[in-house]
Amino acid sequence: QPHNRPLVILGASLLWVGWYGFNAGSALSAGHTAAVVFLNTAVAAAAGLLGWALMERLRLGRSSTLGAASGLISGLVAITPACGAVSPLGAVAIGAIAGLVCSLAIELKFRLGYDDSLDVVGVHLVGGVIGTLLIGFFATAAAPNGVSGVFYGGGWSLLGVQTVATIAVLAYSFV
Repeated sequence: QPHNRPLVILGASLLWVGWYGFNAGSALSAGHTAAVVFLNTAVAAAAGLLGWALMERLRLGRSSTLGAASGLISGLVAITPACGAVSPLGAVAIGAIAGLVCSLAIELKFRLGYDDSLDVVGVHLVGGVIGTLLIGFFATAAAPNGVSGVFYGGGWSLLGVQTVATIAVLAYSFV
């Protein structure tokens, strides 16, 4: 466990603020796209925090500030690939799902005994895969990217494309 929780919260807060520049700044202008991406980034991070806190509460009977910081980061990681493709409601769902699943993924580290002192696998790998795949479900043509996923009548093709892309990136990274 980290020995200085205030610094953990400070670091997570700085990441949250910086992530706005990363995600919304990718629009290269201060227009509609940047505004949607900014909002999606904010709500996904908050939902990730709440999802992780809920999972801790259910598993351990309490929530922690460390878990809140980790949930925040998992929401940010998961929304990054999806921030221009989903509505704010979709961003909330993606963030919450990431918070829940990434919290469970961290438990695997302890059960399997692999060395991951910063929870990079459980938060970044799992969160990134979740965010990338959920585009296939939550993408909406009303978002800046203009494509629809399964839940918005776009069919299964986008999910297939996202799955192939995820597998390709995982294979390339592994090699």
